[in-house]
Amino acid sequence: MSRLRILAVALAAAGLSACTTLAPDYQRPAAPVAAAWPAAGAAADTVAADSAWRELYVDERLQALIERALEHNRDLRVAALNIEAARAQYGIQRADQLPSLALGATQNAQRVPGDLNSSGESMVSRQYAVTLGITSWELDFFGRVRSLRDAALEQYLASEQAHRSARISLVAEVAAAWLQLAAEGDTHALAAHTVETRESALRLIRASHDAGVAGALELRQSEGELARARADLAASAARLARARNALEVLAGGPLAAQWLPQHLHGDAARLAELPAGLPAEVLASRPDVSAAEHRLRAANANIGAARAAFFPRITLTASSGSASAGLSGLFEGGSRAWSFVPQLTLPIFEAGRLAASLDLAEVRRDIAVAEYEKAVQQAFREVADALAERDSAVATVAARSAVAEAAAASLKLAEARYEAGVDGFLVLLDAQRTHYTAEQELIAARLAEASSRVTAYKVLGGGWQ
Repeated sequence: MSRLRILAVALAAAGLSACTTLAPDYQRPAAPVAAAWPAAGAAADTVAADSAWRELYVDERLQALIERALEHNRDLRVAALNIEAARAQYGIQRADQLPSLALGATQNAQRVPGDLNSSGESMVSRQYAVTLGITSWELDFFGRVRSLRDAALEQYLASEQAHRSARISLVAEVAAAWLQLAAEGDTHALAAHTVETRESALRLIRASHDAGVAGALELRQSEGELARARADLAASAARLARARNALEVLAGGPLAAQWLPQHLHGDAARLAELPAGLPAEVLASRPDVSAAEHRLRAANANIGAARAAFFPRITLTASSGSASAGLSGLFEGGSRAWSFVPQLTLPIFEAGRLAASLDLAEVRRDIAVAEYEKAVQQAFREVADALAERDSAVATVAARSAVAEAAAASLKLAEARYEAGVDGFLVLLDAQRTHYTAEQELIAARLAEASSRVTAYKVLGGGWQ
């Protein structure tokens, strides 16, 4: 049989083996969630798309920082390498569908002792061969190899979604850490300004005390407020350093000064409108849900491989080449040699191993279904919570702004009444504390509102499109 005939037989068998698979028909499980978002979040906002995070995070410093993190973050690098590993595994499984041609050159030398030879003398025989052939190629009539290939493909696609999820999470984490750093900077500036105010007030109280106008109680209270303000300043400095350290870890290295935020402002994140009542479409864009479905498809394909194991397995080994007893006559006329070895293996008794393998594949499919449904439910809950928090955060900022404005106005009145001698120092002190607390709460509310936008970006799988 010539090499062309062997190749023709192999290709014909490949065409027949690619026609079937015993995997169950895949049907996406129904999403076990409500048909629409809760009313509380129906009018909330979100972003355009994963690839358009620049449209959400409009600050150029934050954009530069995110780009650096996407390039240097170690966790994201691990996720990318996992994709490469899954791609390689898929390539291995896909290659099993086609015959592997190999060129081999062999020499077989054998010495026979004299007492085993009819001539009574020892002799050495040699045989040389050069062959091109196929080794143990399985004809996939029942789709076992094809099912394994499909499973590897779905695992590869799931790893891609895992990488996309890691990328979205990293973008959100960098943005959240950047906003946290901005908020800590504002808190630190507020604490520093408070220390300056308390120092100025203490100087005035001490001067009044020396002049016999202010009492010792007022002096001690002013000293206590200054010490408390200095303690707050030291604590805010530590939080500011920790926030910067966390951001550097996410960015993968030290931060340049031009990337750092100056203040926490409301337009650090800009959002587009989210259509209400479309949970299925929104959840489908989440990479974790998509990855769970790919794993479900892989488990479904593995059932086909387990079913095919009950049927005969046919493998081909074939080669064609030249063989000779002498190296010089290897390619001379009459030295052509070939072999064709088909093999059929039919499982008869496996002590329940094949049935158990099929049961295991079906159970793993059922587990994958449950994990997919759990991923959908978790995604729905996270989105609903994020939308509710978004509405609450906007209302909280408005309320805290009003409180801060009222506290500032009260402080001015208290200062004027104290200077006019209408009220005592305790009234002024209470107004200062109220104003300081109101400003701190306003910064926290602004951070929560900006962070809710980041959370919406993350839980919607990069956004709505």
